[in-house]
Amino acid sequence: MQRSLVSRESKVPLDGIGILRTVVFAILLTAHLWGGPEPVEAREIEEDFQTWGVVFATGSFAGIDPRWSRFRYSMEAQGRFGSNSSRFSQGIIRPALGYALNERNSVWLGGDWVPTSRPFTLKDDFNEYRSWQQWLWSDEFSFGTFVSRSRFEQRFFDIPDTEDVGYRYRQLLKVSIPLPFMNPHVSLILADEIFVNLTHADASSIRQGFDQNRAIAGFAYRINQNTVVELAYMNQYLSRKETPRPDQLQHVLLTAILFNF
Repeated sequence: MQRSLVSRESKVPLDGIGILRTVVFAILLTAHLWGGPEPVEAREIEEDFQTWGVVFATGSFAGIDPRWSRFRYSMEAQGRFGSNSSRFSQGIIRPALGYALNERNSVWLGGDWVPTSRPFTLKDDFNEYRSWQQWLWSDEFSFGTFVSRSRFEQRFFDIPDTEDVGYRYRQLLKVSIPLPFMNPHVSLILADEIFVNLTHADASSIRQGFDQNRAIAGFAYRINQNTVVELAYMNQYLSRKETPRPDQLQHVLLTAILFNF
């Protein structure tokens, strides 16, 4: 999850609209070229209710030295509970360093440690390790705050007889819309993230093409200048095409605490 901001009123710049349209078009084109999930009635689907918790902190190194004000850091920790939220199924530790190109754009390098268990794995537990690079663009419009995150991942697994590296692209679009008629600190959050595997890999769940989609709707509450809490529903569809597993549809109660320093 990326940080959510309660937007101040601002005019919509024409170049911002153009960028927004370009990003949306690129995502739709990517989904079309790589293919999406097959019709629900054509494939067996396994459903699960899960609970995910996220703690995300980001900040600047300006406090150490003003000359480092463009350099950023972030740290994220996640706990995911599956099998009807009855067991710990996956965790993520995700540190990253970034550089702000300007007020709207930043580039990032990061890594993940992802211990994984059922129902995300078919047999034995395993660890996944990722390195990744991303471009983050955010801006404020009259309707709220819009965020686009483009991430390219390299995935490594400690699964026996698995040596290939999985390459994956993921694109997130997120909007935060203030709801002053409810509460000046409350915003509606809507997001969608598509995942596309760029190559096949030995790991049984990695097949080239569409991998998964996450659709999110919920609310954010700004506690203070530095802290936002989000509560949302996430619908996660995972394609298991050409694997022994059925596709997965996961209904996720998602809670996040976001710190911005």
